[in-house]
Amino acid sequence: MVVATPMPIQSEKIKEVGLPTIDLSFDRSEVSKLIVKACEEFGFFKVINHVQIRPLFLKGPTLSPMTQLKFSSAVNGYIEAVRDLASDILDLLAEALWVPHTSVFSGLIRDVDSDSLIRLNHYPPLIKDSFEDGDTSLPHHHHPNNRIGFGEHSDPQILTLLRSNDVGGLQISPEEGVWVPVSPDPTAFFVNVGDVLHAMTNGRFVSVRHRALANSNRPRMSMAYFAAPPLQANITSLAQFVSQSRPNLYRAFTWAEYKKATYSLRLGDSRLKLFRLVEEDHEIASLQHQTCFKH
Repeated sequence: MVVATPMPIQSEKIKEVGLPTIDLSFDRSEVSKLIVKACEEFGFFKVINHVQIRPLFLKGPTLSPMTQLKFSSAVNGYIEAVRDLASDILDLLAEALWVPHTSVFSGLIRDVDSDSLIRLNHYPPLIKDSFEDGDTSLPHHHHPNNRIGFGEHSDPQILTLLRSNDVGGLQISPEEGVWVPVSPDPTAFFVNVGDVLHAMTNGRFVSVRHRALANSNRPRMSMAYFAAPPLQANITSLAQFVSQSRPNLYRAFTWAEYKKATYSLRLGDSRLKLFRLVEEDHEIASLQHQTCFKH
């Protein structure tokens, strides 16, 4: 269960934007180009007409021992299916980018030692007694009593595939101080670029910052598959993304090294800044101080 912060969100700009929707039933070459465009502009897109993958949400309040076994089997099947979908999306990206080896991204999560994981989130509704007014008729993302369910951050992995129930709350931040609400769709997957893919494309793809708000009336449930490389995988910008006019932005690092940095900093801190070759001195010093202090 994810518990909402007790503090209301600060005054921010909410902007309604038509986010990219990718129909996987379209021509493959066209789909791959659309995915690349979405990754460049938003670092985020919605996928429809994918292979049917049964959601894991259960209605019962408790699990019997037999149900637990069935649930375990269902989870394993779900992980395999979502991993295949993530791999297909990464292959489509590689094809559109004309990289020499189209499995350069997907091979990292197909590897038997992949550090990928799945997380199930439950955001309970806010306690109505905490409202300063009794009006809950406003749209969820405009309600003055919204609380942060999961704070602003980027995902450190390669790619994230998210599925939720029909309760909204997810927002992305394509620019500083601006939040775009994502309309829920329990039949679709929402995909966002992670830090590793951002680094491998030398910043061409956006590792989008996002958050989840708690709903005033209904619980939100979501499942996130974080596609990650093996711990010892060496992450570096691919050669075709580096040039004299666009030098390498980040030094090479292993996923284990980056994961350690992730756990050393606060949720909203930028981990990639620790690995920049062109350093922003005052920000780097601050992050390194935090890392050293925690160790």
